[in-house]
Amino acid sequence: MKSVFWVLAPVIFAAASFAQDHPSLTAAANTVYVGADGKFESAPDTAVIQLDIWAQEETSQAAYQHAAKDTEQLRQVMRANGIDPKAATIGFFSVLPAYEYGKGKPKLIGYKVSTDVTLKLKDFSKVGPVTQQLADANLGEQQRLNYTLENIDEAKNKAVEDAYRRARNSAETLARASGRALGELSYASVDTFENQRPMPMFKAHALSTASAAPATTEEFTPQTVLVTAHVNALFNLK
Repeated sequence: MKSVFWVLAPVIFAAASFAQDHPSLTAAANTVYVGADGKFESAPDTAVIQLDIWAQEETSQAAYQHAAKDTEQLRQVMRANGIDPKAATIGFFSVLPAYEYGKGKPKLIGYKVSTDVTLKLKDFSKVGPVTQQLADANLGEQQRLNYTLENIDEAKNKAVEDAYRRARNSAETLARASGRALGELSYASVDTFENQRPMPMFKAHALSTASAAPATTEEFTPQTVLVTAHVNALFNLK
């Protein structure tokens, strides 16, 4: 998206009104106001595995013990792959009654204990083995895998540089077309956005394959993270 606003009159406009996506400012005479979008795609630096652990038993104590056993299996999978269990964060355990619904009053049939786990990995080579082993251990009814960029500041800077370059190119083109020269930057505003790609959930048992088959994510390249920026810039004209 590119937008251009010229101010060439020999008087000063007070509190000029721009389009909705432009900030309000006082534009002086002999200036050019431009806006442009920029982007930068970066390889992700973190793989995020999310899963829900839950168990249902006749008593709340039995359900809790079942869930605790599953979380211990999770620790074992992590240790087996050289991952410190502290790399995972776990939510609180919730306990809810489970009912059977039919004709008449609902019947209490047990209790369900559940929690959610988030595991962040910097070493992508471990993603395949970990997700496979979690599936083989039947841990988590559903797993979610996403790739993200935690060290995003540099990517934002690159996107801003791209947007500013495009804005300045537009301003220089307009200045030349009118027989003028572009002067120094007088004002600028910046907005940056990280475009997250939603990843669908997949059932854990769907990951389980024969031992000779490659892991689910093996040989594939993680999706890049797209960071976009919008720059509005006001330049003086010579």
